[in-house]
Amino acid sequence: MLTFLGFAMIATFLVLIMMKKMSPIAALVLIPALFCVFAGKGAHLGDYVIEGVGKLAPTAAMLMFAIVYFGLMIDVGLFDPIVRGILRFCKADPMRVVVGTAVLAAIVSLDGDGSTTFMITVSAMYPLYKRLGLSLVVMTGVAATANGVMNTLPWGGPTARAATALKLDAADIFVPMIPALAVGLLFVFALAYVLGLRERRRVGVLALPGQKAPEDLEDVEGVQEGLVGAATGGTAQTASAGPVVSGPSTGPAPVETSASICPSTSTSTSDTGSGPDPEDGFQGLDPDRPTLRPRLYWFNAGLTVALLTAMIMEWLPIPVLFLLGAALALTVNFPHMPDQKARIAAHADNVLNVAGMVFAAAVFTGVLTGTGMVKDMADWLVGAIPEGMGPHMALVTGLLSLPLTYFMSNDGFYFGVLPVLAEAGAAHGVSPLEIARASLVGQALHMSSPLVPAVYVLVGMAKVEFGDHTRFTVKWAALTSLVVLAAGMIFGII
Repeated sequence: MLTFLGFAMIATFLVLIMMKKMSPIAALVLIPALFCVFAGKGAHLGDYVIEGVGKLAPTAAMLMFAIVYFGLMIDVGLFDPIVRGILRFCKADPMRVVVGTAVLAAIVSLDGDGSTTFMITVSAMYPLYKRLGLSLVVMTGVAATANGVMNTLPWGGPTARAATALKLDAADIFVPMIPALAVGLLFVFALAYVLGLRERRRVGVLALPGQKAPEDLEDVEGVQEGLVGAATGGTAQTASAGPVVSGPSTGPAPVETSASICPSTSTSTSDTGSGPDPEDGFQGLDPDRPTLRPRLYWFNAGLTVALLTAMIMEWLPIPVLFLLGAALALTVNFPHMPDQKARIAAHADNVLNVAGMVFAAAVFTGVLTGTGMVKDMADWLVGAIPEGMGPHMALVTGLLSLPLTYFMSNDGFYFGVLPVLAEAGAAHGVSPLEIARASLVGQALHMSSPLVPAVYVLVGMAKVEFGDHTRFTVKWAALTSLVVLAAGMIFGII
């Protein structure tokens, strides 16, 4: 009964979210509350919620102060050189923009924290996507998938959980997986290239002032050169319409360019990024914004490096590190109280949205765990494995890691399900190391799970509906995970 209710609850949540019948916060709270009553445990709902909130409170605190910290770093110009470098590489070519998104997300993911990766990636790439009229779900999908592959780093979480659960060395799990993960990352880059070509066909290529259209694109249908400059104020011609990658748009609208990715209210796109939205008040990274602190650039860079180092080395709990870092950055960069209040207010919207989503997710996870739905679902799935598949438990583990890490927290999967799978594999002579390595392949899909708080940072900052992100990303993320699994088997790692 609990198994059926668990799957039904998850299915109901996903359907309502993707059909945009409920907001994520409302769905995360009301649907599990209703199914808790159906399970006959409504009297214990309060206990389940409090337990779930207690477990996720550190995550909420970490995200709150991480948003404030990196928001401040964006305000003061720490990441402006990255934006300028990406602009030089992209040259207003949609293909290069999408590939640049994947590369940037992969590089920043080396810090092991998804929320940090998404904040930096969106802050750097969002102005380009908005300016060029590209699909924002392409940005969120590529960034989430790239981060998912990199999330397997030993300090990223899953590898450490697998090592702890099976009493193995994290290096013995991760190092042999590097070739398979490298193949997965290359696949993400190839996917970004293909999606970028689709976006190029849809919106064309614009040449920003002072740039020429890429030589290899001069004969491509739909290529256009922006006939604008700071003095002329002209507009680009409409690109030939092609198939829309995602979202409800029926085709691209004229895209206006300017001398730089600077303040603009006339070129915004819709939530799915497929056309301009004149009502969107987004402003890009203005090189003349008053919050810049060029004299403190190296202080801020050093503080960020120190913060990330302390996080990787686990000198203090991550929420404490971001709390201290945010307070120090705010005090040094904005010593006057009115300026501090203004900066906090500027980022309050993101903080409230993400923190609210985390605590709403606590209701969902609390009911799933407290009622025993997760345990019954895992036992049913493991019990459904045919006896003849015993010698192939590593493959089975890899396949199961896709749905289980999507519908469960990493803690629930690695500490609740993985030991059972390892025990079943050991009975057939399958090494626990192979089981542990196989358990990592689902992380590309896991990073878009509704139970991952960082994904709400991604869709919130990108102004994308979670349902749109899910519809677009799940298929590509699942395919990436399967590529990693296939590469692991071909290389003899799994």
